[in-house]
Amino acid sequence: MRTTKLMIALALTSGALAGPALAHTGHGSTGLHEGLAHPFAGLDHLLAMAAVGVWASLQPARKAWAGPAVFVAMLAAGALIGMAGIAVPFVEPGILASVVLFGALIATAPVVPVSAGLAMIGAFALLHGHAHGTEAVGVVAGYMAGFMASSAVLHLGGYAAGTILSRIRFAVPVAGLAIAAAGAVMAAG
Repeated sequence: MRTTKLMIALALTSGALAGPALAHTGHGSTGLHEGLAHPFAGLDHLLAMAAVGVWASLQPARKAWAGPAVFVAMLAAGALIGMAGIAVPFVEPGILASVVLFGALIATAPVVPVSAGLAMIGAFALLHGHAHGTEAVGVVAGYMAGFMASSAVLHLGGYAAGTILSRIRFAVPVAGLAIAAAGAVMAAG
């Protein structure tokens, strides 16, 4: 139990130190190092991607990979759309909404069908990817590889946290509500 409490404290501390919300600065991004850093640069990305991992940990083992895989695939598709200069409305509000709704998805995981969760994850990942893609400049292959790899790492971290939280009574729905509340605060702020 002590290790579990330590892991939760570590996760909360790293989330608090993650940097400002809304990592989208509007300036150009390029290179592997910027791609790797970008998902960690804003609380909106950090929470959304970790939430997908938590949700995945709540699924049957044979379906646990589906949420992160859909997210990364749609993240890439959205980035390509953004790089092509195709406008998508409400990207930033959609990214903030993803944090709220992913938190709600975690809190209601036993009730919401997996297919509905995957559809939600895919739609919001497209918005996250579009935001990444519109910021990309120059040679973007490294940048894309970086933010996709970091997203997968955050999914794995969320999966680990969800696995730990699922052993503590009421911890999963409380974590989901906390993520949703953080998203609401960011949206209001």
